[in-house]
Amino acid sequence: MSTFQIWIDADACPNVVKEILFRVADRRQIVITLVANKLLRVPPSRFIKAIQVPAHFDAADQEIVRLLSPGDLVITADIPLAAEVLAGGGDALNPRGEFYTRDNIQQSLMMRKMLEELRESGVDTGGPATFSQNDRHSFAAQLDRYLQKSRV
Repeated sequence: MSTFQIWIDADACPNVVKEILFRVADRRQIVITLVANKLLRVPPSRFIKAIQVPAHFDAADQEIVRLLSPGDLVITADIPLAAEVLAGGGDALNPRGEFYTRDNIQQSLMMRKMLEELRESGVDTGGPATFSQNDRHSFAAQLDRYLQKSRV
């Protein structure tokens, strides 16, 4: 079993993405850990773990950053968490199959801040698009490419 781990920011992670990761954990014998502020049901497996954190703002993010080792992969749509993961030497993949990188994270943070300011001023910016079959396929393909390239 590898020391490489996959961490899942599980509070908002789509169930179809979790299912993909559960299959990967057993097939490739990779430890995956879901971190959330609610109790999570996970399939019985020695490779799948869940951590429940207190229900305060960013508790799951803080726990992931605390436990992260350089080279680990974090699945998250949370841009500030992704920035911390990259700063800590990890990799961050969005559930829609987009990697956060040192090249795109600052732009993502600036866009997030701009949209937040617009919402605070009363502008309806809408929400993210519904999670689609294309998103699911994109995530699975990117994860597979990542695992093929890495030591796992």
